[in-house]
Amino acid sequence: MALDPATVALDPQAKALLEMIALAGRIPYSEITPSQARAQFVELCRRTRKAGEWPVSTRDLDLPGPAGAIRARLFLPREAGPAPVPVLAFFHGGGWCIGDLDTHDPACRQLASTAHCAVLAVDYRLAPENRFPAAVDDCVAALRFLAAEGAALGIDSSRIAVGGDSAGGNLAAVAALVARDAGLPLKAQILIYPATDFSRERPSHEDYAEGFLLTRESIAWFGGNYVPPSAHRDWRASPILAPDHRGLPPAIVIVGECDPLRDESRDYAETLVAAGNEASFHLYPGMIHGFFTMGGAISAADRAIAQSAALLRRVFG
Repeated sequence: MALDPATVALDPQAKALLEMIALAGRIPYSEITPSQARAQFVELCRRTRKAGEWPVSTRDLDLPGPAGAIRARLFLPREAGPAPVPVLAFFHGGGWCIGDLDTHDPACRQLASTAHCAVLAVDYRLAPENRFPAAVDDCVAALRFLAAEGAALGIDSSRIAVGGDSAGGNLAAVAALVARDAGLPLKAQILIYPATDFSRERPSHEDYAEGFLLTRESIAWFGGNYVPPSAHRDWRASPILAPDHRGLPPAIVIVGECDPLRDESRDYAETLVAAGNEASFHLYPGMIHGFFTMGGAISAADRAIAQSAALLRRVFG
């Protein structure tokens, strides 16, 4: 039986945010068009993003992709100097259907500044216009570009990491597996409440099915737009089902206690450890899905970004 948000020990800031969203009359994504859903998500991000200035310069790029140019944004810390800098390829969240370079711009700036590395945000193709595996193909193409052409952008192509939140965490986990198999060594993977398994539900899907921002209904809408049931067991959609998880880069997995994706995020961290990889799992008490990019409303976002940046600084040396 689903838990009642009124009886759960929510983080006070998360609770206040949920109350604000309820008063705003947010429409479920399943009841509006994809373009309307994207506009609604943009507004949520605008209202919850962390305000501030970070010593980071930006440059918008068009990367070569399998279906044409892939929009991307490169964030470079100004204190980096002339030497090539390591880079985090970042894939935004939004259920493979919503989100863009602007919705995650502040978090990418903060990451670049805190981790002292470049961040390349990738605007991969969205569903339902472009279904699985279009997003995977674009993210892998961006990684290949960094490995082959990064030097022209001041990037150290021998020091690349991947990361993302929610759907972006799913894409980062998949990209790490593809990169390993392709002989493209990565330094780390930053997995923020990643979706890792379409093949079955877990208890947290039921416990936090309604009232905690990400709902069971919206999960079904996102997944239905992105991947057909026939591909649910394809490891490029469900990375936890990959036949071999050995030889992957160090990972950090971060998720809120009151997130429907909590259990599959934890299970993926445990899968990585069982395969002999370094992986740390961080459960944020009372926290909801989406908090990583909500630094203007939820202070735990700063802590999650700092934890992610600490791993990047360590592996990049």
